[in-house]
Amino acid sequence: VQLQASGGGLVQAGGSLRLSCAASGRTFSSFTMGWFRQAPGKERDFVAAITQSGSITVYADSVKGRFTISRDNAKDTVYLQTNSLKPEDAAVYSCAAASGSYYSRSYYQKPSAYNYWGQGTEVTVSS
Repeated sequence: VQLQASGGGLVQAGGSLRLSCAASGRTFSSFTMGWFRQAPGKERDFVAAITQSGSITVYADSVKGRFTISRDNAKDTVYLQTNSLKPEDAAVYSCAAASGSYYSRSYYQKPSAYNYWGQGTEVTVSS
């Protein structure tokens, strides 16, 4: 599956952005989808994940209550609504797809769970 992320940009602290990740090439609804982010000089961190039907969502503690992951299987797209952005949220955000049946919440927080990755979209937060 090919993944294309978009929606990043420059926003002031406290602002919002809606990131999108469009999929093509395989049956989108068969994948658990995840968002990760990587700031310069830092490791790639888990942000959020959503199962095939959208019934289960998982969030990193750092974004709980501020970010919301959702998906539209009819449009082959997963979204990440980011609210109350902080300077420490600045990073390149990437989407990823994991095939197979649901395993566990902790499993999908690891990059190794994902088979396919898209290019990132950059989020910059000014203070």
